[in-house]
Amino acid sequence: MADRVLVIGSGGREHALAWKLAQSPHVKQVFVAPGNAGTADNGKISNSAVLVSNHTIVTQFCKDHNIGLVLVGQEALLAAGIVDDLRAAGVRCFGPSAKAAQLESNTSFAKAFLDRHGIPTARWKAFTNPQEACSTDFPARVVRARGPAARKEVTIAASKEEACRAVQEIMQDRTFGEMVVIEELLQGEELSCLCFTDGVTVALMPPAQAHKRLLDGDQGPNTGGMGAYCPVPQV
Repeated sequence: MADRVLVIGSGGREHALAWKLAQSPHVKQVFVAPGNAGTADNGKISNSAVLVSNHTIVTQFCKDHNIGLVLVGQEALLAAGIVDDLRAAGVRCFGPSAKAAQLESNTSFAKAFLDRHGIPTARWKAFTNPQEACSTDFPARVVRARGPAARKEVTIAASKEEACRAVQEIMQDRTFGEMVVIEELLQGEELSCLCFTDGVTVALMPPAQAHKRLLDGDQGPNTGGMGAYCPVPQV
């Protein structure tokens, strides 16, 4: 393990990564860029103001500060190819390439991948025309904006009218991309099962369940995650 590690991101996930990395006797210092209040001047951990959207600047920061390993948590940066660029410059980096990151950042790519490989998934269709999107006949719908910055732009619609309103809002606001994916709503428990792999060996993490809705009682708009717990009693 490297003496100095850079964690890229600003959420609770990056805070947890930095906290755990700092416990290792092999790690001398952990930078978090941009970080948050919990990662500011906390023992071995400190925030960095390095401009993470500029991959050239991040690369130079790593060389100037003798960073031995970079961990990238932020989805938009993974989709933009920061791992590819850092590795090309000789910086060791943990994270998927831009091509692999599409499974997380690009809903239509991920759904087509699942269909192509026979992996069960909810029925879905992708649309660039809002009128066509409003005509889908799934009894209950999940409306997703498609694009690297839009992974968390999800609306669970109980009616065709509600789904159509979400489509209109997304398609009018081009910051979320110019495509929507509408899925059949599946009812039941949702769990995340993540693995580490080097391309040969797979190490399974215990399943976890995230709290997605904003309010108590599974109410309110969907979010990227209000927290999570592990282990879970369902499995």
